[in-house]
Amino acid sequence: MTRAPPSWSPWTRSKCVEPLTVSDATVLLIGDELLRGTKGDVNLRELAQTLHEAGIRLRQASILPDDVTVVAEHLKQASRDFEVVFTSGGIGPTHDDVTIAAVARAFEVESVVDERLHQALVNHYGEPLLEGQLRMARVPRGARLATIDDSSWPTIVMENVWILPGVPEVFRSKLAVIRKWLRGSVRFTSRAVVCSATEVVLLPFIDRVVAEFKTVAVGSYPESSASGAATRITFDGTDGVAVEAALQSFLDSLPGDSSIAVEQQ
Repeated sequence: MTRAPPSWSPWTRSKCVEPLTVSDATVLLIGDELLRGTKGDVNLRELAQTLHEAGIRLRQASILPDDVTVVAEHLKQASRDFEVVFTSGGIGPTHDDVTIAAVARAFEVESVVDERLHQALVNHYGEPLLEGQLRMARVPRGARLATIDDSSWPTIVMENVWILPGVPEVFRSKLAVIRKWLRGSVRFTSRAVVCSATEVVLLPFIDRVVAEFKTVAVGSYPESSASGAATRITFDGTDGVAVEAALQSFLDSLPGDSSIAVEQQ
């Protein structure tokens, strides 16, 4: 389904002024190193947890190469299909940092030097800026800047696309910006049960709960521990009463010799 992104009227032409309420999102993880396996992604999990806590559904994640055309085409479609699009990676001073150019191409604008970013770079590095440093001041024309406070490094937002760094430590620091400026339209309830039985043994009990509680997402994940094999069963949904009922129904159906631990996620 193709749909228009949410209205950005709560924002001025240059910066955020109040949080936005959205319901779903996607993320584009950008980098040849991810596709070659020379580096593993750790940002997806951090983002997914942040959005889940905020009540925003992360519906899709894609890994893309450092190719302006490929990234631009994916961005163009993603910005139509989802209320919020996050990118991770491809921003910086080197030749393979193509995300800014790709976002500009997706929205059919040019990239320009943002004076606020330029001044921040001068304050940090001093003048004159090197060519690579100056590249980090470029934004798609019309982009907004989201910050936590006046001292934090701005996050570039173009329409409904949030441009985030790929370096895990820096990416993690940007999650506070997301928490401040984006709000979810739902509230998730998540519970988990750890059972000593295997998935095969638990299958009929899981299937019965899945059939009975159709609004609850039930997951099953094998685990290993010092005491042996175990299975984690998760219950997740926007209806807290249904989630709790599904959890209790599952617990009530288990054989008496199943050792369990109930967790609130």
